[in-house]
Amino acid sequence: MIPIEHYIIFSSMLLVIGLMIILIKRNAIMILAGVELILNAANINLVAFSQNDPSLSGQMMTLFVIVVAVAESAVALAIVYQIYRHQGISNIDELNELKG
Repeated sequence: MIPIEHYIIFSSMLLVIGLMIILIKRNAIMILAGVELILNAANINLVAFSQNDPSLSGQMMTLFVIVVAVAESAVALAIVYQIYRHQGISNIDELNELKG
């Protein structure tokens, strides 16, 4: 069995990578990918802690987080697609107004 420290270290690395992507990249798609990495880090923690304490339902919470993340990604990608279609911009810094 893998010790819980390995799960925590791995999820911490995913969290840091996701935060770095959000802070460094200016492309909207890459920012969404960074948010997904942060959500996956939280999922790994939920499952790891639920293995050590059977009263926690970490796997059910993970499924809930995955469903919310998919819905969030679908809406965000639709918004980014419409912005790119109308203005031709996918860089967040160049976007200064929402109406076309």
